[in-house]
Amino acid sequence: MRTVVHSTARYLVCMTFPTGPYGWTPPPPPKPGVIPLAPLGLGEILGGAFATLGRHWKQLLAVALVAYGGAALLLGATLAIAYAAVADHLPRVFDPPPGQGPSWEDGQPLLIALAAVWAVGIVALLLANAVLYAACPAVLQDAVLGRPTTFGVVWGRAWKRMPAVLGTVFLTALIILVPIALFWIGIVGVVVAMIAAASDAFTSSPALPLLAMFGALLVAPVSTWLWVRYSLAPAAAVFEGQGALAAMGRSADLVRGAWWRIFGITLLAGLLAGLVSLVCYVIQQVLSLLISVPGASFDEVDSGGEAVAAFSVLFVMILLAQLVSQIVAATFPQLVAGLLYVDQRIRKENLAPTLAEAAAVQAVPVSR
Repeated sequence: MRTVVHSTARYLVCMTFPTGPYGWTPPPPPKPGVIPLAPLGLGEILGGAFATLGRHWKQLLAVALVAYGGAALLLGATLAIAYAAVADHLPRVFDPPPGQGPSWEDGQPLLIALAAVWAVGIVALLLANAVLYAACPAVLQDAVLGRPTTFGVVWGRAWKRMPAVLGTVFLTALIILVPIALFWIGIVGVVVAMIAAASDAFTSSPALPLLAMFGALLVAPVSTWLWVRYSLAPAAAVFEGQGALAAMGRSADLVRGAWWRIFGITLLAGLLAGLVSLVCYVIQQVLSLLISVPGASFDEVDSGGEAVAAFSVLFVMILLAQLVSQIVAATFPQLVAGLLYVDQRIRKENLAPTLAEAAAVQAVPVSR
């Protein structure tokens, strides 16, 4: 009788958790949201990013429209103010009287107005990008746990953490721009030296420009290493409420020991986003060609109303392709960075049980 009971129990256990070639196989990790709560592979990270886009594209689109729409309104208002301030100078600069050229008194206000508009545009774009970069981890906070979210929740989180995210983006951009600036200074210096030598204006040695280019080549790998080292800082600023410098330090701790893996996955995410943008661009060009050659595309259209409808459909398709391109290019790499942040915390800090508890799912330890 005892043998029968033991055999039945063993049969039920085997039916619940099948055995593998080396014995008992543990159950799969819980997956309440877009990723399993276990150390993630490449496919799970990319798939989780695409799944987040598919589930929460409305919230991300709304944030992007509000952020970039607000930036456009701010830039438009600045342009209007600048135009009103220099309207009297425009005719004397671009249409001076015969025999007279534009004077410095008229050109100086235009230069100041252009500089002000450029500065406001840069600041508005940085703020909009920071809001969108903060929105991606804000969406992942619910997507990983499988919880629904709304635009108001995502916007509130993103706007609250925008200053810290902006700080991380700004500091990382400075790190990247240093070797780029050195490289272009070297290029311009070499070109100027070659032109001067060819025109015999003066004898100049390109040693300094070449030294700048050589310095750029030496600094570029260091810049790339630092960029990857701090690539998880926006996610840390949102997930943990860290300030800019603290988030960059947190990113450095999480990236340590996994630099090449994070670099490869981040690079692949950027390439995939670029590929999607390229496909959308090709679609836009084909549709634009159809619009620009109406005789070749609408030979069978009889009425004016049908032609307007056909053109409207093409315009809508162009706008949709542009919209998909912008959303994927702006959000997909950031979603991948956010999932890399979660993956590193699962690997280094055993975050999976905490996430499972938050999602009301019993965590099962998985060894990989």
